[in-house]
Amino acid sequence: MSVSTEQLLEVAIEAAQAGGTHAKSNASRRAEAIQSYAHDVKLALDVECQERIEAVIHGHFPDHVILGEEDETLANGKRLGEGKSAEANDDGYEWVVDPIDGTVNFSHGFPMWCCSVAVRRGEEVLAAAVYMPDMDALYAATADGPATRNGIPIHVSDREDISQCIIMTGMDKNIVPGVAPMTFFTNIAQTCRKARIAGSAAVDLCWVAEGIADGYFEGNIYLWDVAAAGLIIKQAGGIGEIVDQGGEPHQLTYIASNGRIHDALKEVVDVD
Repeated sequence: MSVSTEQLLEVAIEAAQAGGTHAKSNASRRAEAIQSYAHDVKLALDVECQERIEAVIHGHFPDHVILGEEDETLANGKRLGEGKSAEANDDGYEWVVDPIDGTVNFSHGFPMWCCSVAVRRGEEVLAAAVYMPDMDALYAATADGPATRNGIPIHVSDREDISQCIIMTGMDKNIVPGVAPMTFFTNIAQTCRKARIAGSAAVDLCWVAEGIADGYFEGNIYLWDVAAAGLIIKQAGGIGEIVDQGGEPHQLTYIASNGRIHDALKEVVDVD
């Protein structure tokens, strides 16, 4: 059964707010780590927030598949509603979820983190919501409607000279074998007005959609980092593009911009 994009958006917003609100209301537990790495951390709240997001989605659409960052222990990284089989989702809807994007930021009390929820059918993302609880910001879009922040339409910047632009990026270390760490960051910083690292891909991309920043590049992220915010950028008049697939499932290299500097930014980071 086909579902309208408005219905999908309502559920995406409800789910993103459920996850984000749970994280914010349990901020006193932000140091409860399940696993800790040199440059990352997995929190108990990551798992709890995804469970709340899944409960909202499956409460409305029990047949829909969910692909979430915290599903890596599953055979294919996807969940269905209780008692449902993979064949149940004949309509092809798949929800892509990042319960806390910017987990290290959240764990330190740094406010640049969010909850990201998108739904797609095939390769087309139909509705998306990115909720930033500490910033009181809800970004949303449908494939046939405008991008908004807190219900107000937003648009990418009109800057055309990359030397005058702010480019959001990550701390590239060993993205490409044989390429020295920080190569991408150095190239961007030497070309644009300012390179910025906020620590959350979805936050970065929403800032591009709103015109606060002008472009974004990162070479080692995952589908759930960009699925929702990528639609928001597109509906705000910009471009979001997967330029390469990584060696792990759902891993990718992603570039986005206001459209006017897109080719210049691709040249700076040397991707086609």
